[in-house]
Amino acid sequence: MKKLKYIFIYIFICLSADYYPLLANEKENIIDRLNITNSLKFDFSQNTNNNIVEKGHCFLLFPKKLKCIYNNGNKELLLNDNKLAIIQKRYNKIYFYPVSKSFFNKVFDKRKLKKLVQVSVLKVVNDEIQLMTTDGDNQKITILFNKNNYNLLGWKVEDQFKNNIVFLINIEKINEKYETELFDIPKINQKLKNLLNIERINEKYETELFDIPKIN
Repeated sequence: MKKLKYIFIYIFICLSADYYPLLANEKENIIDRLNITNSLKFDFSQNTNNNIVEKGHCFLLFPKKLKCIYNNGNKELLLNDNKLAIIQKRYNKIYFYPVSKSFFNKVFDKRKLKKLVQVSVLKVVNDEIQLMTTDGDNQKITILFNKNNYNLLGWKVEDQFKNNIVFLINIEKINEKYETELFDIPKINQKLKNLLNIERINEKYETELFDIPKIN
């Protein structure tokens, strides 16, 4: 029995010795692919906890520039450095969000994404590589890559309240050139103008215009 036990241990050690370098190689291959990827154009499918599925297409320019146009024509997402805006055209509203602590800051900054690849737990499922990590806010992030060509496939995010977002992509083009103006977020004055139907801004008016009539 002891001899058989030692044989199993020996086999396990041998398999582990081959397996872990293989995982390390997969991470190196992903990083090599990221190093030569500067931009992406892709279709996406986004699924949330309440089973709402939204689809559209995106333009990604490293680092941290993203524009997503939803198929319904009423919604756009814009990421430009450390600013994130969601434009709801149907309601003429723009919502602004900080990204310094969000997963956007990790996925769309190539330097941070490569670091995330290095520290994540790697799992291979069929032709998909899953890289799993948890950040300081107990937010679980799983980045997905293609096992055959190491291209990005999407990501899954689960926050501390068990809310889930699954964002899957299908890459159409790699390393096309995009002007940075494509990712410009509307300025606040333009936002106010759109929301309030403002015709003119910063005109001069005499203070008497606002005088309240006195009561005799």
